[in-house]
Amino acid sequence: MPPKQDDVCPIAKEALSKYSIGFIGAGMMASALMDGLVASKVVSSAGNISCADPWQPCRAAATEKGMFASSSNDDVIERAKDVIIIAVKPNIVPAACVDIAAIKSDALVISVAAGVTIKTLEELMPGRRVVRIMPNTPCLVGEAASGFSLGSHANDHDREIVKQIFGAVGVAMEVTEPMLDAVTGLSGSGPAYVFQFIEALADGGVRSGLPRAVAMQLAAQTVKGAADMVLQTGKHPGLLKDGVTSAGGTTIAGIEALEKGGLRSATISAVRAATKRSMQLGGVSAEDIENKYGL
Repeated sequence: MPPKQDDVCPIAKEALSKYSIGFIGAGMMASALMDGLVASKVVSSAGNISCADPWQPCRAAATEKGMFASSSNDDVIERAKDVIIIAVKPNIVPAACVDIAAIKSDALVISVAAGVTIKTLEELMPGRRVVRIMPNTPCLVGEAASGFSLGSHANDHDREIVKQIFGAVGVAMEVTEPMLDAVTGLSGSGPAYVFQFIEALADGGVRSGLPRAVAMQLAAQTVKGAADMVLQTGKHPGLLKDGVTSAGGTTIAGIEALEKGGLRSATISAVRAATKRSMQLGGVSAEDIENKYGL
């Protein structure tokens, strides 16, 4: 079986539980992460968490949960002695970094903003320990698949902090920064591909005579159950597929139809296209995308 998230995070939860963690931005992704930290007891109490957001309903929601909330980034930066998480839109990141750099602090800075490179973060916050991470929307239900990369000043302890924090809402795997574009194409955009497949699977059920509600529930549960089998058994998906597929049976007939429709090729192309678009948005030249990365 593959290792559990806790198995790859040797830092003691007791040590991290005393940390003060601040969020610049308190939208859906940040809110889900804050809730996960409390629910998983990564922090000892909601009072260890602070957040800044200009939108009053976001602040009210955090305050109601026992967290400190402010409209001022400075308030959070001064309170968050250990970790600051930048969870705002990419165009707002520079202003947030300027605020962080202006206040003396030893806190680790983690950015979840898409397309903002480590180089940019380190230029905006000279000398600061930074980590860039790409989570995905299943963070909202505690099932995120995140890829992260350490900045030049970050250390082994910072790596374990990231694994524990983002392990509270799923799994976090370290990759080199250039690979974060592929992470975006696979797990960042991947939920949309899976949602489309679930929708199509349910439509097939409706076409075959099932009520819509029944078809949707069966389709979603089938995808969830199949994913759990891959993760829990550690077996290759092809091997698990073969276990369902008997000679001349219904499953092989369905698989033949999927192959004729190009499901495998279309999925690979989707990941490649999204990866390429991520590179373009990150400022990678068309020449490098084609010649260096083969996309």
